[in-house]
Amino acid sequence: MHIHILGICGTFMGGLAVLAKAAGHRVTGCDQNVYPPMSTQLKAQGIDLIAGFDANQTALAPDLYVIGNVVSRGNPLMEAILDQGLPYTSGPQWMGEHILQKRWVLAVAGTHGKTTTASMLAWILEDTGYAPGFLIGGVPLNFGISARLSGSTEDSPFFVIEADEYDTAFFDKRSKFVHYHAKTVVLNNLEYDHADIFPDLAAIEAQFHHLVRTVPGIGRVLVNAREPALARVMARGCWSQTEAFGVEAGAGAGSNQGWALNTHDDGSFDVLFNGVGQGTVTWALGGEHNCMNALAAIAAARHIGVVPAHAIAALAKFGNVRRRMELRGCARRVAVYDDFAHHPTAIATTVAGLRKQLQQSTKNGRILAVLEPRSNTMKLGTMKQALAGSLVDADMVFGYGAPGSGKEALGWNLGEALAPLGSKAMAFDDMTQLVQAIVQAAQPGDHVLVMSNGGFGGIHQKILDALAA
Repeated sequence: MHIHILGICGTFMGGLAVLAKAAGHRVTGCDQNVYPPMSTQLKAQGIDLIAGFDANQTALAPDLYVIGNVVSRGNPLMEAILDQGLPYTSGPQWMGEHILQKRWVLAVAGTHGKTTTASMLAWILEDTGYAPGFLIGGVPLNFGISARLSGSTEDSPFFVIEADEYDTAFFDKRSKFVHYHAKTVVLNNLEYDHADIFPDLAAIEAQFHHLVRTVPGIGRVLVNAREPALARVMARGCWSQTEAFGVEAGAGAGSNQGWALNTHDDGSFDVLFNGVGQGTVTWALGGEHNCMNALAAIAAARHIGVVPAHAIAALAKFGNVRRRMELRGCARRVAVYDDFAHHPTAIATTVAGLRKQLQQSTKNGRILAVLEPRSNTMKLGTMKQALAGSLVDADMVFGYGAPGSGKEALGWNLGEALAPLGSKAMAFDDMTQLVQAIVQAAQPGDHVLVMSNGGFGGIHQKILDALAA
């Protein structure tokens, strides 16, 4: 089958393209915005990319058009597809029907930590010999790719997927994850997000309930016990096995059932199940959030038969994910990191995680947080009141809001939102001035933490180059 993918450079659709090619399909695609790592990954796979959505791409005459949710009515190619009555489907539906059928799907859902948890889970299964397929919204360093098919369903039926609650396509407003028919589901956490499509938290809870409804009776739902929103989701009904993670530690066997952890000052943590110790994870990652992500991955792996002690050993070799506290370089003894954080909770967690790592390694130095509020939710201003609070633990804060009235521009005043932070926060609408201010403020031993869910104009290298000069 020849499929032509609209919006191929999105994280999900790019991974789908890799899987489709590995499954023997001919794959082409188009998109407007192309930047690494996805563009690099697609070219390495020999997948032809076309810039833009020109209607004449119908001349390619594919068997099926696979539509990403970046595409809306008015898109020239989409309008041509509709006018000519050509066959099309959504990316998640194509995945469910052509890749995930007959596989044991392990889906990781939640507002935060999906990519990291799914990467941990895929690595645990890989290290313990299960050879899973996977589709993850980032690039796990242990694999170097975001998606892999991994043979036939007979070779390895297991498939790990990052299960996003965002809507499927302009013609299918259900969340993507209802198409995956998972047997193992992780509900990592749940907060309000995606203000462009969800009116409130209750609307997102309804979608998570729909996900729970798709899990078979022999399946298992792993639920974060610390999340009130997930408790409300589960109270609507569940017809599968359930296990909680993040329960109180030290309860003893037979009471307070579930997965618990005890953290240590060096970043390691003990894993307990139903009050019984399973071992200690010793690794290079930091932060309570990563410990919770790991606990969920250990619990999910156990559902398919991985002994917790073996999962714990695998995590000692886990190399994290690109753009998750990724060190991009050092210049003049100033370290520059890249992180995907874009929701206030994730921003606060990321800053706290870096601070914890610095304390554990006895390194001194300030944290200079550099933020681009770029997500649809952020651009709408829904989270602007929480922004200053999420950055309070940084030593200095540099915000960037693109000027103008285009869809990339902020619809609110970033400087006003950061004003509660006082003189340690500055807002810019000019990239050159932003880089200059960061470089002038940076001192040897400082840590520049860049946070954005986009390319941020290549600011990481610009900062490094300016420091070196």
